[in-house]
Amino acid sequence: MKASDLFVRALEAEGVEYIFGIPGEENLDLLDSLSRSSIRLIITRHEQAAGFMAATYGRLTGKAGVCLSTLGPGATNFVTAAAYAQLGAMPMLMITGQKPIKSSKQGHFQIIDTVDMMRPITKYTKQIVSGDNIPSRVREAFRLAEEERPGAVHLELPEDIARETTSEPVMPASAARRPVAEEKSIQQAIELIEEAERPLILIGAAANRKLTCRAIRRFVQQTGIPFFATQMGKGVGDETDPLCLGNAALSSGDFLHQAIDAADLIVNIGHNVVEKPPFFMTPGGVRVVHVNFTSAEVDPVYFPQVEVVGDIAHSVWRMGNEVRPRDDWDFTPFFNARDAEQRHIAPYLTDDRFPVSPIRLVHEVQSVMPDDGMLALDNGVYKIWFARNYKARQPNTVLLDNALASMGAGLPSAMAAHLVHPDRKVMAICGDGGFMMNAQELETAVRLKMNLTIVILNDSAYGMIKWKQADMGFADFGLDFSNPDWVKFAECHGARGHRVDSIDQLGPILQSAGDQPGVDLIDVPVDYSVNDVVLNKEIKELAAV
Repeated sequence: MKASDLFVRALEAEGVEYIFGIPGEENLDLLDSLSRSSIRLIITRHEQAAGFMAATYGRLTGKAGVCLSTLGPGATNFVTAAAYAQLGAMPMLMITGQKPIKSSKQGHFQIIDTVDMMRPITKYTKQIVSGDNIPSRVREAFRLAEEERPGAVHLELPEDIARETTSEPVMPASAARRPVAEEKSIQQAIELIEEAERPLILIGAAANRKLTCRAIRRFVQQTGIPFFATQMGKGVGDETDPLCLGNAALSSGDFLHQAIDAADLIVNIGHNVVEKPPFFMTPGGVRVVHVNFTSAEVDPVYFPQVEVVGDIAHSVWRMGNEVRPRDDWDFTPFFNARDAEQRHIAPYLTDDRFPVSPIRLVHEVQSVMPDDGMLALDNGVYKIWFARNYKARQPNTVLLDNALASMGAGLPSAMAAHLVHPDRKVMAICGDGGFMMNAQELETAVRLKMNLTIVILNDSAYGMIKWKQADMGFADFGLDFSNPDWVKFAECHGARGHRVDSIDQLGPILQSAGDQPGVDLIDVPVDYSVNDVVLNKEIKELAAV
């Protein structure tokens, strides 16, 4: 058997459905083997987008998404996506080609040390030096990519190795049960919860996994303890639940932090310091119970007193069975903080300014999205508003990245979401800066006959940095650009283009987009002046009261 055939069989044994990427001449044997495979090859227009799609596939399924590139520039284009998957705990396998390693007559043309390049941003990176090694290398790559904490892995398949003959059998995929926390640590956590006067639950990114959602929701209902989430923990708890206090979109100074400051214990389920801090710990301050698959990383703003390390669902299930809620728990300060935030934001939900306020935009998007609808956010200041104000009702229905926080991931993430959940409504929310970083994938979405709505927030600037620039007292400088005609841009790619010309059009256009098969792109002029007014001034003044 040709080694490239064995490689593809090994991928099939792992249950691979898709490979995203752009092949090169060093991948042609592998490409030939794929032509006879059940695996669907998704050709993208840039390797970075292929990596974002593979990472998001991994995030949504728990199975490693797979992407493919050639050597040299193709491989270097994977770097951002590798970091995105690694920091965001998304299982992903990158496959790159390479010149022959036993005899090559091309000198160092296009050759870089890809394996070493990938080492700091992956869990595992190997060059395959023999066809006989393929089964074990592929199995090990998938094992490491998918076990906690998930992340990126990389295999390099040189051209001459792909052509070798091998008789090695495929290794069957296997899955190990996650270890469970020791009983002593669970009992220590239970004691702290029962001793507390105002316990509070925080839900982080690692809780946004299969099977954990049900256990955590059960724990909340059994104990009656209010909860909040980090940006990447959105939807694990139903954010319309009366016990939900909101989202830690900011690290400090928001209304939610009044509740955090009033708590004497925080049960921190699934938070990792790779995500921006949802609150700042201080010595002698609030006590913290760390519940996660892995132990807490030492950090100046995170040093829990008790660690419950093991399968999160099992740990939470055990704690929920034994915690005895106290009659004198007083959550009034928590709910007062939440109610104050809702009173503050209420007038902005009907703000009629045009270009549209991002707060009004979130409200309008919320009104057209079903409970299982999926939002894929690119990175920009609007991400704070969606994290803070959009109420997610199911896990992984708001796909945002608060770890690497890379621009350019919004559209590829939405495309992967459509492939995994073709029956759901999927909407990408992109700033004009982030969208242009992978705008070429609009052609891919149209070619694949996807059903997507893409909302472009048009302010002709890098709005997040403008907000930071204003907050730091600097002059407005160096952050403006021009945009194409987005309607024509959509139409020339075979998509439907829409332009919002007044606030009255916003809701109806969002509602009608996606009513028929295909890709809709909506140009929404946005006014970000509210960022400085609300985030830099009003919240800080009112939340400090």
